[in-house]
Amino acid sequence: MAAPSVGGTRARETRAAVTAAARCGLATRGVLYALVGLLALRIAFGRAGKAADRTGALAEIAGHPFGRLLVWAVGAGLVAMAAWRLSEAVFGAAGPEGRKPTRRVASAARAGFYVVAAFSALSFAAGRGGGRSGDEQSRDVTAAALAVPAGQWLVGAVGLAVAVGGVVIAVNAARLSFREEMDTGRLPRAARRGVDVLGVAGGVARGAVFAAAGAWLVHAAVSYDPRKAKGVDDTLRSFAQTPAGPWLLVAVATGLLLFGAFSWAMAVWRRV
Repeated sequence: MAAPSVGGTRARETRAAVTAAARCGLATRGVLYALVGLLALRIAFGRAGKAADRTGALAEIAGHPFGRLLVWAVGAGLVAMAAWRLSEAVFGAAGPEGRKPTRRVASAARAGFYVVAAFSALSFAAGRGGGRSGDEQSRDVTAAALAVPAGQWLVGAVGLAVAVGGVVIAVNAARLSFREEMDTGRLPRAARRGVDVLGVAGGVARGAVFAAAGAWLVHAAVSYDPRKAKGVDDTLRSFAQTPAGPWLLVAVATGLLLFGAFSWAMAVWRRV
């Protein structure tokens, strides 16, 4: 009987590591979205509290027993998420179209996003900063971008890309496109309807937040005023200032909470 090849063993070990990173990262994403949704619900019902963004979620975690250790765990989960997305950019994602250049570029962009998120979380855990709200960071980055040559066009283009990306996220969720990424053979039939509800409601809410944030960034570019740029917290609060009042914020916040649960489902049943 032939011994297993070294290359085959390494390939299996690499695949196992990538799978573990993906599932850990998705579970961590679920925790953050669920907490942001809960914090936004507090705001909608008039309860003062922490900002409804990643910084607020980390502060909420840190305020509980063993909270600092849990924040370190969140940072590690975000590092795992970044590593998984980077592996997709380098080796290709699961599925027949996973090696397409557009998929690789999208995975690289996601990896960059999660690198920044992980650095922020780990800095927060180490007590070395990372506590500035997303709203402050958005305004500072926008101000710096507007100050460079053609900065107004740059900010406008980024804002438009974020807004369009949000619309795409919402449309893909409504079309149940996430089913293509799930191992439906392992997904119990009784759970499929529930996962569909989580994916649609959560994805539409997530897309709405991205679309609104991008629109505010375009507004900042057109008005040449970085104060118009909004992070996640201010974007969520802006939903309560529409004619629908706080009930629109309640709907979006509930959707983000459901997206957190959907991320946990993906951590179990997503193909990697």
